Amino acid sequence: AYLSDHKAGTLDRVVQAASEFSEQHSTDDYQFLLAAGNAGVDAATNIVVKEANRKMLFYVYAAVALLCLITFRSWRAVIVALVPLVLTSMLAETLMVYLGIGVKVATLPVVALGVGIGVDYAIYLLSTQLAFQRVGYSVADAYRKALATTGKVVALVGVTLAAGVVTWAWSPIKFQADMGILLTFMFLLNMISALILVPALSHFLLGRATVSPEGFTDEERRNMALAGGAV
Repeated sequence: AYLSDHKAGTLDRVVQAASEFSEQHSTDDYQFLLAAGNAGVDAATNIVVKEANRKMLFYVYAAVALLCLITFRSWRAVIVALVPLVLTSMLAETLMVYLGIGVKVATLPVVALGVGIGVDYAIYLLSTQLAFQRVGYSVADAYRKALATTGKVVALVGVTLAAGVVTWAWSPIKFQADMGILLTFMFLLNMISALILVPALSHFLLGRATVSPEGFTDEERRNMALAGGAV
């Protein structure tokens, strides 16, 4: 019999039915195995992608967390940097469900791409903010200084990246159109969430400078103070 479609739900039901039949009727002399064909290959691909999706995100976030911990030397700063990314990833998956974009081999790296690029926004802002905090600024003043300098660059980069892919949304190729919408959403939301959540989380977690001021030379301190005073 032919399948009406090759959607994940349909293939899952077929695989489950075939597996149950195999368990009930297979013997030591002969065994029933899942067949190949387009449906079989698609079903096997879905199984592998489903297993790889969470594993890939775990490795991506673990790598980002480790590098942020090495950079900032503060677990609180790591949380401030990661929360906007996690929120964006969750909303991106929600958008994929809404648009009917399945998680497959072609779309699997997209969420990881959004995390890899999106973390830059938080790192840019947070590193500048912590540098100001090290020289004595309060969280509010440090973020205000960071926003007036690095924040402009973050906004420019986010808008530029989104502008580069938003035109894909009008492509006659459905996959390209879907990726244009998804990437635009992730680039802009990563930027907005970093600009909003970094100061909000910093207020609760980084009320005091959580990174040791050691390592800054007197010249670097003077330059930072001058940069803060010039804004």
